[in-house]
Amino acid sequence: MTLDAELRAFYEARQQQIPAEIREIMRRAGQELADSGQADRALTAGAQAPLFSLPSATGQTLALDDLLAHGPVVLTFYRGAWCPYCNIALHSLQQHHDAITARGACLVAVSPQIPDESLTLTEKHNLAFDVLSDLGSDTAKQYGLAFDLPGDLAAVYDKLGFDLQRVNDGHSRTLPLPATYVIDRTGIIRWAFVTTDYTTRAEPTDILAALDALD
Repeated sequence: MTLDAELRAFYEARQQQIPAEIREIMRRAGQELADSGQADRALTAGAQAPLFSLPSATGQTLALDDLLAHGPVVLTFYRGAWCPYCNIALHSLQQHHDAITARGACLVAVSPQIPDESLTLTEKHNLAFDVLSDLGSDTAKQYGLAFDLPGDLAAVYDKLGFDLQRVNDGHSRTLPLPATYVIDRTGIIRWAFVTTDYTTRAEPTDILAALDALD
């Protein structure tokens, strides 16, 4: 099953569990974000990837330029461990991790959540790649991905128990668009997937094809 098919199946099942009024708030927020042009303002193929140094779930600090010294980097941004679509996508990336590293690339995932939450996620899904904490979404802002949740949707997330105030270290309303980049050793973005639809993610086979296309 493709990642897209898995996400679609989860979405259809999930919709039946969510009250109509909450679905409408989610739908409206999603449409407003799509209409905002946020995805069009994000970095895309051909751009120089902004450098960053971020803490990992295990307490290390990883820098993009250090990673690039060893080969291409697959950089994926996700909303957090509280997001089931993110968990499905990260699990799928884990299943393709060996294929990514076999191509000489390094996979790293970035979210705005605190390191403790990233560690819990890493252990739960047995992730073999690093999960980094972008507190305040400063790195996501450099990539043009950060946006603020509308107040009514933020209230819904609070009612659902996501507690973004805690897991995002006080930056409860700022999240990144789902995005994945393939960055070559010179720091140039060679392939990009960016969307305002959090139920859609980059297909791992497309990531592998982008790595295969590198010079």
